[in-house]
Order: sequence, then C-alpha cells, then structure tokens
Amino acid sequence: MSGAAEQRAGDGSHHRRAAESGARLVLATRNLGKVRELRAMLAEDPDLAEAGWTRETLESAVVDAAALGCAEVPETGVTFTENSLLKARAVAEQTGVPAVADDSGLAVDVLGGAPGIFSARWAGAQASDARNMALLLEQLIEVGPEHRSAAFVCAASLVTPQGTETTHLGRLEGTLLSAPQGDGGFGYDPILQPLGEQRSCAELGMAEKNAISHRAKAFSALRHDVVSVLLGRDVPGPRGGGLPGRPD
Repeated sequence: MSGAAEQRAGDGSHHRRAAESGARLVLATRNLGKVRELRAMLAEDPDLAEAGWTRETLESAVVDAAALGCAEVPETGVTFTENSLLKARAVAEQTGVPAVADDSGLAVDVLGGAPGIFSARWAGAQASDARNMALLLEQLIEVGPEHRSAAFVCAASLVTPQGTETTHLGRLEGTLLSAPQGDGGFGYDPILQPLGEQRSCAELGMAEKNAISHRAKAFSALRHDVVSVLLGRDVPGPRGGGLPGRPD
C-alpha cells in the first residue's frame, strides 16, 4: 500500500473512532490538563447550558487527539499562529471533527521576539526549563531593567472539517527578572514578572495565574467560535459551515 493510501486508510479509522466515541471537538494535544481546562471553560458558557450541554456531555464530546489515535503533528511553522493552525488542520482532517490547537512561548522585545516558537528548545532539543532560562538570562545579562520587557504569547486556533478557520492571540505582558523567583508554574514562569505585579508568574497562585495568562486570554477569545461550532452556527472564516448542534 502506498504512503498516500495508508494515510487515507488511517484517516478513515480516525473518522470511525471519532463517530463511535461521540466526539464533537478535538483538542490537538496529549496534555489532559489542557482538555480539562477547555471543558471547564465551556461548562460555564450560558448558551451551551441553555442548549442542554452539561459537564457530563462535555466529557465525551470534547476529547484530546490521543483519544482518537491521531499522530503527533510537527510544528514546522515560523509563528505561533502558523503552528496552531498546522496542528488544528491536521487533526480536523484526520478525524472529521472540528479541532482546536494552540502554540505558545516567550517573546522578548530586545531579542526581536525570541525565543518565540523555539522557547521550549532554546538551549537545545532536549533542554530542561532550567537550562532554557539560564541561557536566556546569560544572553540578557548586560540588558538593564528598562529594556527587559517581554510577554508570554499564545495563539489558539479552531479549524472545522468544512474549512472554517479562526485564530485568537493572548498575551501576558511583563518584565524579565535577572534571576528565577518562585517554585510554581513551569517553563519561563520564574523569570517573568507580570506588569503591575511584584511577584513572578511562578509565585502566583494557580487561580491568579489562570485569570491573567496568555492561554486563558486566547481561549477566552476563541470560546465564542467554539460554542458556535458546537451549536451548529456559522463561524467567520475562509469558508463557512456548521455541524449539528445539540448533544444526544
């Protein structure tokens, strides 16, 4: 069987699995924490509640890509938006179900937006968070506080099998510290101090961080589009299209 034929056969099995599972939305991730966050956000939406959606229906309707056997999608884009769209497009094509994906990282102004899409591997493909932070701080050692502005950036995208695409960006603006502070969070959290804060992101409580985070802002902006898809409404994009709206 040719590679193209194998891909089509694989896509067919993913479509069947999605149909059998009752999945209505796939998050292009293997991080179950992200899936729980999205379900929790949707559970608070009044339009979904009015249409009969509950936490229980969202458990089966909103799933991660691994649950449907999707292959990992290489992040070959050169922007956060390109990478989030690449992942969402691939998963929507594989499953025949609307897909949501995100890509995020740290953008430092004095470095022209770097580390950017390379944030997770700034010090090398297998680098730890500590090594990434250490390299970045070393590169900025002679940069004064007034020039250490930076932001966490997240692009969140929704793609439907009919071709509708939409992306929203979220930013958490701040200043880079000269040394890590705090034991919470992950990634570059210990060295980014949000504007108006005296603490680093790693020193914020989970609820505090989630209230202002780049991911929360991007997904909050995307929520209306996701709800529209689940309810069968059109979403503005290159091509229209909707899916049947009410859960069984």
